Amino acid sequence: MQSINEIYQQYAQTVFKYLMTLTHSVDIAEELTQETFYQATKSIDRFDQSCKITTWLCAIARNNFLAYQRKHPAMEDLDALAQMDFSVPSAEQDVFVSVNRIEIMKMLHDCPEPYREIIYMRLFGNLSFREIGDVFGKTENWARVSFYRGKERLKKEIEENEE
Repeated sequence: MQSINEIYQQYAQTVFKYLMTLTHSVDIAEELTQETFYQATKSIDRFDQSCKITTWLCAIARNNFLAYQRKHPAMEDLDALAQMDFSVPSAEQDVFVSVNRIEIMKMLHDCPEPYREIIYMRLFGNLSFREIGDVFGKTENWARVSFYRGKERLKKEIEENEE
């Protein structure tokens, strides 16, 4: 088993990027990354290696984000989203090419959970369906189907707004 310092060195950037997909704030993501590794340090003896360490860390990070969100319900900042770089090419992003990204982000913000978070994880966090399923405590197939359903909701809303 790696030391917590080695784990931090290897996975801090992954956790930070994941939290950026949720918070859209460098400061908050950094704060929650530190909290994630603090909690991981406290509970490293309970990590049973039944999943990848990134999955375990992202689950801790997600719980920290949810706790933070409960304390700060108005944390969503669309101006910060407007300045994010969405240039990671993927098949899933094809639907977003022809539409203003601010409008899409507004639609995505209004998208119900868990679709919104799954789309954030997949498109902006570059997590695999297996990793997303692990974070939610569900299967890879559940993550894939939920992503598809969320994407279809967005497509439908985009088509309705174009008419």
